Amino acid sequence: MSESVLIVGAGIGLSAAIARRCYKAGMNVTLAARNLNKIQGVAEETNAELIMCDSCEESQVINLFEKQDSLNRSLDLVVYNPSARVPGSITEVNIEKAKRALDITCYGAFLVAQQASRRMIKQGYGSIFFTGASASVKGFANSSVFAMGKFGLRGLAQSLARELHPKNIHIGHFIIDGVIGKSSKQDETLHPDEIAETYLQFHKQHRSAWSWELELRPWVEKF
Repeated sequence: MSESVLIVGAGIGLSAAIARRCYKAGMNVTLAARNLNKIQGVAEETNAELIMCDSCEESQVINLFEKQDSLNRSLDLVVYNPSARVPGSITEVNIEKAKRALDITCYGAFLVAQQASRRMIKQGYGSIFFTGASASVKGFANSSVFAMGKFGLRGLAQSLARELHPKNIHIGHFIIDGVIGKSSKQDETLHPDEIAETYLQFHKQHRSAWSWELELRPWVEKF
């Protein structure tokens, strides 16, 4: 049976690159997003199932996984990509926008991980990956909301690795320490296709030598 990947928070950047790489590897692809129109092209390229989902809403996350169940596929890899920034001084940042951003970046990851882990524990294997950022390990000025969300996401991943690795469920947290995109200058940014290649390699790690976290950065990026 072919492996399957579910990518939550799918868009036309990193998620699209992961979808294409997994499809090339022979995996069945499901893309979940609030706005499906923007990823129609990616879905056509990868023969993907499309499911509308706001990852901050428990009922929608449950519905997402129930629809995935109905496809009668194994759940081999789940990737959580959503995040939101609300820049600004701590004295001025909008409280409602901050709450929403934290829900998107961190709480939604918890909801998705809960549904994914229940199914993976039952089937006896699987991988759950979370996309982090520079802010996962260093908080910048006027970026408290993003730092809180990404620090929380990293904490979730670390805790789940300790809980679920002994149950044969591989947890991955990826610190993307730089700008994703295709730069006119050689290797100045992280190429999404190369990040996707690393995600798949991580998924294929032998469990005798599992990692739980990996930092990715351009060779010209300053530490």
